[in-house]
Amino acid sequence: MNTAGESDAGTPADTVKKLRPARTNATKQKLFEASMELIGERGVAGVTVDEIAAAAGVSKGTVYYNFGSKSDLIAQLLRHGVDILLARLLSVRDDAADPLAAMDEMIGQAMDFMDQYPSFARLWVSENWRTPSEWQDTFAELRGRLLAVVSAAIDGVAAVYPVDPAVSRGSLETAIFGACFVVGLDRQTYNPERTREQSVAAIMASMRGYIVK
Repeated sequence: MNTAGESDAGTPADTVKKLRPARTNATKQKLFEASMELIGERGVAGVTVDEIAAAAGVSKGTVYYNFGSKSDLIAQLLRHGVDILLARLLSVRDDAADPLAAMDEMIGQAMDFMDQYPSFARLWVSENWRTPSEWQDTFAELRGRLLAVVSAAIDGVAAVYPVDPAVSRGSLETAIFGACFVVGLDRQTYNPERTREQSVAAIMASMRGYIVK
């Protein structure tokens, strides 16, 4: 194993510190994609930092220097995955659009994310409710960020359409949020014949049921 000051390729730690943000983000994306593929095959426990670094084509010294440990690496990759998902969800915001149609497209973006990164959905579902989990605080923070976007979308619908006050808003947010992961993952694993549109319609049924006819 290398010293703390050098990577495998002999890169001084000072050089690693000076990595440009764009390069750092590109490295994180490589690590994210490599880790999702390996974790999808063997689970978190069955994958090492060295294997992730090798699959990503990144020096393991750079990984250890920037993340410190496997636990820290996974935590940062969870954040990176949620950042990607949030960017997709927020990309469909349009104040002039029908908020119900906007929410439909937002859920479609979530399905596209699950299609591209099914292992992230598996990691989220398998580890998020594990008690105790070494990433419990990370999951709580990231869950809050995602739920805030869902909540804002529901607010938009409620501002235009009459809604049922008897429905718990918190439960509705959780139902839609959880369904995006579960329906997307179920489609990938057991029902690949289901279309994106069918999956979105199933999740939107909860939202449409919230609207008073």
